[in-house]
Amino acid sequence: MRHTKNLLVFVFAAAASSAFGQNGGPNNDPAASALAERIFSEQAARLKTDDRIAMYGSMIQTKPENLHYQNLLAGSYIQKMRETTDFSYLDRAAQIVGNVISADSQNYEALRLRSEVELERHHFKLVADYSRQLMNISPNDPWNWGTLGDALLEMGDYDGAAEAYQKMVVLRPDLASYNRVAWFRFITGDMPGAIDIMQKAVNAGGPSSENTAWCLVELGHLYLKNGQADEAEKAYAAAVRVFPGYHPGYAGMGKAQAAKGEFKAAIASYEKAQASTPLPDYAAALYDLYTQQKDTKNAQNQRDMIDIIDKINKTNGEVTNRNVALIFADHDWHVDRALELATAELDVRKDIYSYDALAWALYKNKKFTEADQAMAKALKMGTPEPAFYYHAELIAQANGKVKEAEEYRKNYANRFVNLSVSSHDGPEPERRAAK
Repeated sequence: MRHTKNLLVFVFAAAASSAFGQNGGPNNDPAASALAERIFSEQAARLKTDDRIAMYGSMIQTKPENLHYQNLLAGSYIQKMRETTDFSYLDRAAQIVGNVISADSQNYEALRLRSEVELERHHFKLVADYSRQLMNISPNDPWNWGTLGDALLEMGDYDGAAEAYQKMVVLRPDLASYNRVAWFRFITGDMPGAIDIMQKAVNAGGPSSENTAWCLVELGHLYLKNGQADEAEKAYAAAVRVFPGYHPGYAGMGKAQAAKGEFKAAIASYEKAQASTPLPDYAAALYDLYTQQKDTKNAQNQRDMIDIIDKINKTNGEVTNRNVALIFADHDWHVDRALELATAELDVRKDIYSYDALAWALYKNKKFTEADQAMAKALKMGTPEPAFYYHAELIAQANGKVKEAEEYRKNYANRFVNLSVSSHDGPEPERRAAK
């Protein structure tokens, strides 16, 4: 196996040398360089992320002065973080990108990666600034329009995000632009359009199988929110086939199975997801499912896990986490902490999901008037998010708005969505940044 990997490194290094020149600079023949670069990229994309990391590391050892190899390694670390939710890989990528920019402040490739790193860190205003700076260098690079749209969306500037995404999809209609436009269609109330365009994203495919799997999971979420549990489960299962062991795919299958009342199957799916990546969302879903099955011991273990995660996060100085805020509010656990986390979230992003989390936490803290005001902001786009309308119904009831409560109930009651297990499934902004 070691000899095989060494051979791969040799072959790819040879291709890279052809593309970028023997001394790390561009090949003097533009046509030959472009062809070699394309061949190199296509072949590298077929490798597993770990193999790409090993390959680029070996190439850097061979030519440490070649900044392009450094950028390739940084990009692979970002992809590995997406696959594992291990943010230590992001830290490694950030270190490499910082070193490249220190060596060459105008290195465009590294500057693009810097936007991606900061998007992962939820520094949205900074990403918007970086994206606009890069547009001055390359106004027709769709990447920058995508990162700008992502940042503006999280900041609550939906008109600006729409313009950026439209520009991106015109420049490059592919997985990266389609999945953004699909999500925006959903946000603005166009469920049929969202499903249609997300299917285009899946069909377009991407350089990494994980990117395609991610879009399949998003397609499953759309189906599930639309009351199409069988179609949702098929999309989630396809994600696991495309990228074996994919924890969001297994979690999605659990959601769909729970929505259909197949609770034992749902537990098995969520257990597979949790075994891969122990997210608090998975623990909360398993708590609900174990409780439904009267398995109090395992349910308590899941609750304890959530409390431990929150304590660790608090020790590490975390002040924002709307997912944990929703979990606490959903279960009437630590509702003061839920409000603390949801309130702080608005200092980072002002999108409709943050306002919904705040509204729900305010409601659970019996601040009904304030909850009603926040909920109005969450509903302003007409987003067909079932949990929004469930929250809105109870908040309206608490404020004596009986007719409004009944209207809100109609928006989710006929969908096959188990709201006690189903959380908000809005993708984190960095995932819309898939290449």
